[in-house]
Amino acid sequence: MMRAMKRTKEIFLLILASILLNLAVWLPFWFGFGGGFTTIYKNYDGPNYIIVAKSWYDQTFIAHHFSLPVPVEYYPAHLPGYPLSIAFLNLFLKGPNAMLASTLIFTILATISFYLLVKKFSLSENPFWLSLVFLVLPARWVIVKAVGSPEPLFIFAILASFYFFKSGKLFLAGIFGALAQITKSPGILLFLGYLGYSIRDFREVKDIGKNIKKILPLLLIPLSALGVFLFYKIRTGDFFAYFHSGDNFHLVFPPFQSFASGRTWLGDFWREDLVWQYLLGALTVVLLFKQKLYDLACFAGIFFVATLFVAHRDLAWYSLPLVPFSLIAFDKFIQKKEFKIALLIILPAIYLYAINFISHNTAPIADWAPYL
Repeated sequence: MMRAMKRTKEIFLLILASILLNLAVWLPFWFGFGGGFTTIYKNYDGPNYIIVAKSWYDQTFIAHHFSLPVPVEYYPAHLPGYPLSIAFLNLFLKGPNAMLASTLIFTILATISFYLLVKKFSLSENPFWLSLVFLVLPARWVIVKAVGSPEPLFIFAILASFYFFKSGKLFLAGIFGALAQITKSPGILLFLGYLGYSIRDFREVKDIGKNIKKILPLLLIPLSALGVFLFYKIRTGDFFAYFHSGDNFHLVFPPFQSFASGRTWLGDFWREDLVWQYLLGALTVVLLFKQKLYDLACFAGIFFVATLFVAHRDLAWYSLPLVPFSLIAFDKFIQKKEFKIALLIILPAIYLYAINFISHNTAPIADWAPYL
């Protein structure tokens, strides 16, 4: 009884902290900083997802009602999971507010899912503290939780899928994995992670039929990707519209092309921070394997390897789904007093970085009427 009361109290405090942190980020813009609160609405890629929620990829409709400086073929780069939530909430709120409400709701659900995952499976010495850290690290996560973005939904779906996978409820793991897949294309890596872990089971368990039966519900993940492509075929006439959306596919070979010169989306040559991000990802995988958390390690390993082939300056954004697994891997260090002091010192830097980034990362929207 006492444990249940403590868990309920901690979940309530995490919900409150999620809301207050977003309010803190929104506050300067509410009082006119950086062009006012419309700056929050205009942050990429939020407006693009509202356009999808309003048009469902109808290219003629987009061309006649919206005027962002991108070709109409670009919008299938934005998968339908997040726009579905916006379209539903648009029944109660206007487009931009529905977008922010969706982000906030899934931020809360992602935080609760992370807390329940680490608590149920004893993945942290102090699940509540680790979940609070999850709200503020990395700084890029603080930003996407405060604007229109699919990442909170995507990460919630991944964490919920893992929660049910580790609980042995594979159909639910497949359902939430499919939700991740229709939200962002790297959702397929979740299936590959499960498959890699299941191969280990195949070697340990002689009953092949039992192992195949275990995998079947997880096929919902690649099947959902097929469903998205079929939907694109119906709406755009192009089954492979995602791959034909322009300069959007940033996976390249060989790896580490983030340090190549002359590529788009990389900017200047000041990129040492990418090396540190690679190091953090590699340490995450190594530590998870060392702690014998093989299911988490399989997904983290596959996702980390995928980031090595990403040629984009915003590697921190691409790496966000790895963050919950990094926090679990580094839990013993995060629980130390020294880490808590250091985090307290850098909190103002995280906040200022978020405010500065949001004030500049905006779409050129002059007429909001089509978005409402």
